[in-house]
Amino acid sequence: MAKNDLRKELALDYHAKGRPGKIEVIPTKKAKTQRDLSLAYSPGVAEPCLEIAKNIENVYKYTAKGNLVGVISNGSAVLGLGNIGPEAGKPVMEGKGVLFKIFADIDVFDIEINEKDPKKFVEIVKALEPTFGGINLEDIKAPECFYIEEELKKQMNIPVMHDDQHGTAIISAAALINALEIQKKKIDKVRFVISGAGAAAMACIRLYQELGAKPANFLLFDKEGALHKERTDLDPTQLPFANAPKGMTLGEGMKGADVFLGLSAGNIVNGDMIKSMAKNPIVFAMANPDPEISWEDATRARKDIIMATGRSDYPNQVNNVLGFPYIFRGALDVRAGVINTAMKLAAVKALASLAKMPVPDAVNRAYNQEVIAFGPEYIIPKPFDPRLLPVVALAVAKAAEESGVARHHIENWDQYALMLERRLGMGNHVLRSLGAKARQNPKRIIFAEGENVKILKAAQIVLEEGIGFPILIGDGKEITKIATENNIDLSGMMIVDPRSEEMAERCREYGEIFFRMRARKGYTKDEAYKLMKERNHFGCMMVEQGHADCMLAGLTKKYDEAIRPALQIIGTAPGVNRVAGMYLVMTKKGPLFLADTTVNFNPTAEELAEIVLLTAREVAALNVVPKIAMLSYANFGSSNSPEAKLVARARALVKEKMPDLVVDGEMQANVALNNRLLKEMYPFSELVGHEVNTLIFPNLASGNIAYNILLEIGSTDAVGPIVMGLKKPVHLLQLGSTVSGIVNMAMIAVTEAQLKSKEQEPGTKGGKGFLRKK
Repeated sequence: MAKNDLRKELALDYHAKGRPGKIEVIPTKKAKTQRDLSLAYSPGVAEPCLEIAKNIENVYKYTAKGNLVGVISNGSAVLGLGNIGPEAGKPVMEGKGVLFKIFADIDVFDIEINEKDPKKFVEIVKALEPTFGGINLEDIKAPECFYIEEELKKQMNIPVMHDDQHGTAIISAAALINALEIQKKKIDKVRFVISGAGAAAMACIRLYQELGAKPANFLLFDKEGALHKERTDLDPTQLPFANAPKGMTLGEGMKGADVFLGLSAGNIVNGDMIKSMAKNPIVFAMANPDPEISWEDATRARKDIIMATGRSDYPNQVNNVLGFPYIFRGALDVRAGVINTAMKLAAVKALASLAKMPVPDAVNRAYNQEVIAFGPEYIIPKPFDPRLLPVVALAVAKAAEESGVARHHIENWDQYALMLERRLGMGNHVLRSLGAKARQNPKRIIFAEGENVKILKAAQIVLEEGIGFPILIGDGKEITKIATENNIDLSGMMIVDPRSEEMAERCREYGEIFFRMRARKGYTKDEAYKLMKERNHFGCMMVEQGHADCMLAGLTKKYDEAIRPALQIIGTAPGVNRVAGMYLVMTKKGPLFLADTTVNFNPTAEELAEIVLLTAREVAALNVVPKIAMLSYANFGSSNSPEAKLVARARALVKEKMPDLVVDGEMQANVALNNRLLKEMYPFSELVGHEVNTLIFPNLASGNIAYNILLEIGSTDAVGPIVMGLKKPVHLLQLGSTVSGIVNMAMIAVTEAQLKSKEQEPGTKGGKGFLRKK
């Protein structure tokens, strides 16, 4: 109950806090001066109006129509919530808009229409055509959705797609092509059993037909049972596939079947039904959140099975986000009048082909797998694969061109592909990739301030989302009290109180170790024992002794006080002389890494070079190729001051140690971040042609000041400070960190622990076993 209560609270807070909802409209042109306003509105706006009046196609040149999709619903079939109405469905439509933006850079207005009559609904949407470049219909119940989509496609001259139907069809069709190839089966020969006969199921069947499946080879089942010719409640789209004998059960239908497609309800298929299928069966159990049969039960029943679900925590996730953003991107870019079958099939084949290509190292690292390769557990690309946009959108755009529905013709397809690759940068992928990687191999993570409500909320999210196994340091009674007051479920978390009698022997053991470490550095044995009752020292010792894998601390302490125990107990990694601090700032241009912003006051050239090398390794570990600018108040020798020369000398030292690293300096920040200016003024720089994503500051003051200014006025999100150079991962939280910020830092700590620690099951050298030992 408490878990559900907390999740509800977090979800409501997420949507309500700050500006309500998830979207806003942001001007794309300057609107600061009177001159700007006179151009944006009266009298200047009259000029584009007149140009559009002369030629209506100019609307794509002078307005946002060409990159604007309407996500439109009447709320009659929302997610798993049913007919909840347009207002209640609005959060879902806003969410769909967010996905369009972050995966394909498409702007969205969500439109919720209070109309159930399909004819009137069509009239309303058709009247909106001047506004949008495309229409995404969403959460409209069957069979009305079929009529609405078909009529709008006939009556409108912009692409219209009901994603609930075609998204699942396209993604599952791509997975099916590859599964059939691996299982050595022909689509025109295999026998299908479909559980579910709604909009998504019927769209899947029709698309499979386009790939060669035969109508006679389908058996369909819905909540009323088998679809057979005598049923009077079937609509015209279902009748051609009503092949089952009257009274046939799902279990009977699955005997000897080659393919099972589930778009219905969870846990309606068992292992015996899977065992009754033909040799080398294919099972797509896509009900959410619980599939028709679990991955474990299905793969336990058959070793020769290829299994897919709609879930992200198992291989072969059939996820609509693999399709709709890229299909609309391609359609918009060529101003397609429709999304036709050729374009859908192009998306299918592009997705299927992409799964057969060598997977980039960044994707392997994101999912914590040494090698992801085409096979039974990889038949469809991963959602965080950065190649999806250029590959799928390009295929869709080409299909629109070749099928004659494109109104804008792309002259250079290579340049278009390059534009797609650069369109999003990496900003949208970094944190998602981190989360995916953390979930692949969660680690034991210490939260030093266990009595803080933000920490407890974050710890529950970390546990529930499979990021890590929280260990809370603090008074157990106080932690339980705070958790109870805030509906936080502590189940599955370990609580450790260094001051408790239970931990007395452990504290003494840790004290002995600490004394051996620091005996000649000013500590007595009694001081060492006393320090082990302090949460940060105790937590660091747990990490050092392998009783935990990583740690977060510092939410309520000054930075220097919080980092001291880590330096004393964990120490620096081999070959590292000093640690450094880095922030990851999420900007509209993508991720920007800032270092050193927390540790080194006035580094020497040698120290600054080491900071650069530490930062480059950390950025690379986050699946980003570092492009580094070393900042100063001077550009490439324009000043002979010691400060400017120090940065230039540090850069030379870096290039000696890592000659292939893209790094340059000394340079001013505006030059570093403006590649056009850099190319014009300093064409010799090796950063010309690269988008800088990492800034190295010459001293702590400049770095910390720049970071805080950027955070306060830049409307950016930040993660950090990330401590670089320690032997084992201990990271510090910024004073006032949000719950989401703590979770982000937990992801970084866990992924770093994956790299630095030996693989071990939780509890073997710590975890719950740590407490049972006492």
